[in-house]
Amino acid sequence: MNHKETTRKLNNGVDIPVVGFGTFKIDDKNVKELVLSAVDIGYRHIDTASYYNNEKGIGEAIKDCGLKREELFITSKLWMDDLGYNNTIKAFEKTMENLKLDYIDLYLVHWPRPLAVESWKALEEFVQQKRARAIGVCNYKKQHLEELIASTNIIPAINQIEIHPKLQQQETYEYCMKNNIAVEAWSPIMKGKVAEMEILITIGHKYNKSPAQVALRWHLQKNIIVIPKSSHQERMKQNMDIFDFNLSDEDMLSIATLEEDIRLGFDPDYIYKNGFDPKRDLK
Repeated sequence: MNHKETTRKLNNGVDIPVVGFGTFKIDDKNVKELVLSAVDIGYRHIDTASYYNNEKGIGEAIKDCGLKREELFITSKLWMDDLGYNNTIKAFEKTMENLKLDYIDLYLVHWPRPLAVESWKALEEFVQQKRARAIGVCNYKKQHLEELIASTNIIPAINQIEIHPKLQQQETYEYCMKNNIAVEAWSPIMKGKVAEMEILITIGHKYNKSPAQVALRWHLQKNIIVIPKSSHQERMKQNMDIFDFNLSDEDMLSIATLEEDIRLGFDPDYIYKNGFDPKRDLK
């Protein structure tokens, strides 16, 4: 992509800003102020989920930010406890009520589970009703996508996955590119861990950019949308300041050598098989 392009088209023609503001682990009390700051800095894409328990605060920020609704791109997600056709409809209504929205720009299934196919039928209806402009999934590997696509009508517009220099997910990435499913990265800067990577530090010196900015730029040049998260104003600004330089082919290849198959989150195969139990899984 051109280094100045700040949006891209999804497979259904909807434009999405290629840098979003992530809100995971920002509680409802603090999220409004942070989202308003993000909007002031220039973010137009806000990413939340029912599981984050901060949709109400984000709804307040949307109402008070001073922008027209169509100037913002809002994403939320369906949690795995709400899978199944009827449960999905109820969960979606709750999300819309929390956000105080008539429509959502992107609604995602948060994790692959066997019941997700039933949920997807409800998501397809939200698109037909013009209540969701685009629908997609999170944390899906190639086999999960194949299972979903074989049983449904609308191909996901997006697959939001953990992807960063240490976990490049080549098989899933290539499958999505081949099938015109946009890839979106959560934790693209590895909770700040990219700051310690010598290759990124060295490349950053060439462009007068931080390792995080280099990592985010690497994603964009692979046509990956990024959802960095920060609660610090200066870092929020830096995470947006990645449209004035281009990494060379040599830089891109150097960053590719950082692959170590290191996950910060759960393996989707584990969740598909076992679901999620906080007492069991958050030790």
